[in-house]
Amino acid sequence: MTKYTPLPDDMRLPRAATDATRKIQQGFKDRLDFSDRQSFKDARRGFIASLAPMTIAHDKQSRAAFDLSQMSFLEGEAPDTVNPSLWRQAQLNAEHHGLYEVVDGIYQVRSFDIANMTLIRGDSGWIIIDPLTSSETSRAALALANQHLGARDIKAVIHTHSHADHFAGVLGVITPEQASSGEIAVIAPLDFVKEALSENVLAGNVMNRRATYMYGNLLKPSPTGFVTTGLGAALSMGSTGFILPNDTVRETGETRTIDGVEMEFQMTMGSEAPAEMVFYFPQFKALCMSEITSHHLHNIYTPRGAQVRDAQAWANQINQSIDLFGERLEVQFASHHWPIWGREAAVKYLKKQRDLYQFIHDQTLRLANQGYTKEEIAEQIVLPASLGQEFYNRDYYGTVYHNAQAVYVKYLGFFDGNPAHLHPLPPAAVARRYIDFMGGADAVLAKARTCYAEGDYRWVAEVLNHLVMTDPEHTAGRSLLADTLEQLGYRAESAPWRNFYLCGALELREGLPPGSAFKASAGMLATIPLANFYQLMAVRLNAARAEGLVLNINLAFTDATATLLNVENSVLHAFEGQQDAKADATLTLSVPDFKLLMSGQTQAATLIEQGKLKLDGDAAALVTFAGLFEQFERRFPIVTPRPDF
Repeated sequence: MTKYTPLPDDMRLPRAATDATRKIQQGFKDRLDFSDRQSFKDARRGFIASLAPMTIAHDKQSRAAFDLSQMSFLEGEAPDTVNPSLWRQAQLNAEHHGLYEVVDGIYQVRSFDIANMTLIRGDSGWIIIDPLTSSETSRAALALANQHLGARDIKAVIHTHSHADHFAGVLGVITPEQASSGEIAVIAPLDFVKEALSENVLAGNVMNRRATYMYGNLLKPSPTGFVTTGLGAALSMGSTGFILPNDTVRETGETRTIDGVEMEFQMTMGSEAPAEMVFYFPQFKALCMSEITSHHLHNIYTPRGAQVRDAQAWANQINQSIDLFGERLEVQFASHHWPIWGREAAVKYLKKQRDLYQFIHDQTLRLANQGYTKEEIAEQIVLPASLGQEFYNRDYYGTVYHNAQAVYVKYLGFFDGNPAHLHPLPPAAVARRYIDFMGGADAVLAKARTCYAEGDYRWVAEVLNHLVMTDPEHTAGRSLLADTLEQLGYRAESAPWRNFYLCGALELREGLPPGSAFKASAGMLATIPLANFYQLMAVRLNAARAEGLVLNINLAFTDATATLLNVENSVLHAFEGQQDAKADATLTLSVPDFKLLMSGQTQAATLIEQGKLKLDGDAAALVTFAGLFEQFERRFPIVTPRPDF
């Protein structure tokens, strides 16, 4: 892995906001109505209790799983180092934590994680909606509710969709045995398992690395560092797990009655998440919009990396929610942020959220059909005042700029039609040539300093990125690029943009953070279906190491169907229910031990010594087989060159 020397101490300190940045901040103050305090009233409404201090311990590590105790600096007016609009959102997220009553019988625990955990009071127990990201935070949320509302057994868990902050904390509230036995209903939308594991496992390492930037995990809370994720106060960093649902909702119009509580479901697939649903509670006149609506513009494309979402479907699904439930609802709540009470206010909000995504979709395609590229389109699209002046439509999480490009890619892909862009050089090779053409590193740096002084930070970032990609040890260039990214972060209204910029500056100043090999958590690993685990193995197969090899490994499971693993043409296939009489080796072991072995969390020799693995055939074949798979490094470089290839 590429390493480079941290900058000298005086170059590693945060800088003050420049005059150019302060001018940008003042522009936001002038354009937006900060006297509008309705969101603060709604965020406070129904408060019951919280934790003091707002810190939740980690089950296995000395650090906290979740900690808002360092966010007190958010009081008062926005400093020059934070966009004032984002500061407002940060205050709403961090200062309003704890247990809240939505209506009598519906409660939410907010800001114990990036998402909300909702509790519905049934005849005798709780129905839990979205048990957060971590076991520690969901357990603390349930304990707070039981303490102040009376202890109740869990009757059902509902996963609204396939993103980890809505299911990975499930082991904090129920056990796998309670789900597998049917004692507790675990309800999820169609394709939940496939999509949850595809997004969080197959591309898990690269998503997790980029997520450290997007959610600011490495930044210290401060006016020059982390202030919010936009979507929530902060992302918990605790223990994760997974439980297979035992009840799948497949079609709009399906209903369930759990513990005396009736629910009407609407499928909202392929928009905010590939597998998602919203639902209405007739007895409460309450609509749960999951993550289809929230108090900001969401991501049609998320910077951490994920499938591009369908803005047209998103708008249509919100419209369908209005048609199905708009005349009956009295309160709308969701898996993030705070509710909206009153039919008129809620429907107005739903309509403007609908039109937000429809506008970006339609205007992007209008300009695309005139021949503009995705970058040119993103520069042109501006929301009309009727949409853009609403704080709940602002760029706190997704941005109009990125979302317009996402719509373009959804329809047309990343290629813009210009043949010069068909087969471009990779970044490091481009960088070397640019720096050479521009007169060398020192000449580039001198010109970049002039542009920096003029506040032309987007251009400075682009130019100095080439310099650093050419020579990451160029101290002055790396320092100025860090300062530039920092100013771009200070002025960003989007929390992910701020966090990306500031994490980039941090990495340039401090060097790569310490890392380890990527492994699925024990809780996730235990419940990954074998078919998905085989897919994960196939993604880890190093094609060069497997070149010319043909290997067949029988898996004679003691607790599952036998499987043949075949490596040929540098591709791994798993054939369940098959065995090869001439296989190179046969392994007899349990599924959990096989997962531990292939994920690098135990060794074959250890399992043999413990009597958990029987090996028949060529032991060398097993060694060769195991050596074909990559161990992904968690902390690969983002703002400096990757190893040459």
